[in-house]
Amino acid sequence: MAIPRIVIVGGGAGGLALATRLGRTLGKRKRAEIVLLDRNNTHVWKPLLHELATGVLNSSMDEVDYRGHSSAHFYRYQRGSLTGIDRENCMLQLAPILDEDGEEVLPARELSYDYLVMALGSVSNDFGTPGVAEHCHFIDSPQQAKAFQRDMINTFLRYTDPNLRQHTQLTIGIVGGGATGVELAAELFDASRMLNAYGVTAIDHQHISVHLLEAAPRLLPGLSERVSQTVRAQLESMGVTVHTDTAIKEAQAHQLVTNDGEEIETDINVWAAGIKAPQFLTELGLTTNKKNQIEVKRTLQSVDDERIFALGDCASCPMGDDSTVPPRAQAAHQQAKLLAKNLVNKLEEKPLHDFSYRDHGSLVSLARYDAVGNLMRSGASKGLFLEGWLARKAYASLYRTHQLSIHGAPKTGLSWLVDKLNTYLKPRMKLH
Repeated sequence: MAIPRIVIVGGGAGGLALATRLGRTLGKRKRAEIVLLDRNNTHVWKPLLHELATGVLNSSMDEVDYRGHSSAHFYRYQRGSLTGIDRENCMLQLAPILDEDGEEVLPARELSYDYLVMALGSVSNDFGTPGVAEHCHFIDSPQQAKAFQRDMINTFLRYTDPNLRQHTQLTIGIVGGGATGVELAAELFDASRMLNAYGVTAIDHQHISVHLLEAAPRLLPGLSERVSQTVRAQLESMGVTVHTDTAIKEAQAHQLVTNDGEEIETDINVWAAGIKAPQFLTELGLTTNKKNQIEVKRTLQSVDDERIFALGDCASCPMGDDSTVPPRAQAAHQQAKLLAKNLVNKLEEKPLHDFSYRDHGSLVSLARYDAVGNLMRSGASKGLFLEGWLARKAYASLYRTHQLSIHGAPKTGLSWLVDKLNTYLKPRMKLH
């Protein structure tokens, strides 16, 4: 008798953590076949993409190879992109795999499943703003982060020659005052110092201008006002020009135009304002909301099909009081933990548990200089406010917690040691 097959689509924070847990529990004991499907060959923790975009993070050191990881954790990895679901026959349709030259490596194919988990994460929401798709960088994937880094380094090099400069100062416009926009703005000043120190460019942080634009009345609208005010003060002390209550009505090649008609000249534009689930989720025959998220019950099952589950940013999970679980990495990890138990219960024909989100607080990194946030939040408490050295250590621990979930304690400990050694052995910045 064939064992059931559980297919997880998406190897982000939640999907990879779930595949690891199920591999250790069901895959290792041959109780189920666990398959992780992803269009990429490697995983990079999404909250680190702003560091990858500025070169502070070397992806070759921090990325996880799905093939190697799957063989060590008793699941199977398949490279591919989902294009459709045949729910009646429990079959996934996958797009052809093409090489760098557009030549077909594998034809379109099908993959059967007994249980399906959608863990596709989110992408930036440009809200249909004219010019954004053509003239702004997005930081949603390692490929996009690396593309931004190449453009950033080339722009710094261009400013070494006065004849090639677009403006008197190298200006970067970042639209979106959430965590990604705030962290990227801070990292850019650190990156400019290192590019100058390594001799890549003659200009330094005093010759760059960063504009951070947020449509809401304050930065980080999802966090406490104290955190927002502290972050704004820190950014402005670095030299960031913060614009709140400022929406963008158009992006141009070297300019951002606000709703008030102000024109901000730029050399590079970045869009980090709002998120949504991938558009193609609305074409799979499952109920979705306005942000393209799959509607799920509190058991994380699709409202349309009990064999299909969803977690993380691509899932709209009710949380009570007409609200839904926020799209955060900690929510994806909590959902992966619960879903691992629910899938075991499903196989054993036991009742499924409802998901209950616990907000452990949020931390925002301001490059290597500082971090700010709240920890141990609850419905009745704003939590413990942290900043400075202690907040930096707490922020670093978030990544180690992610590593623990996918690698276990021994390998995470070795990774920490290697990272410490590399601070002495390698440059602090990836320069190519």
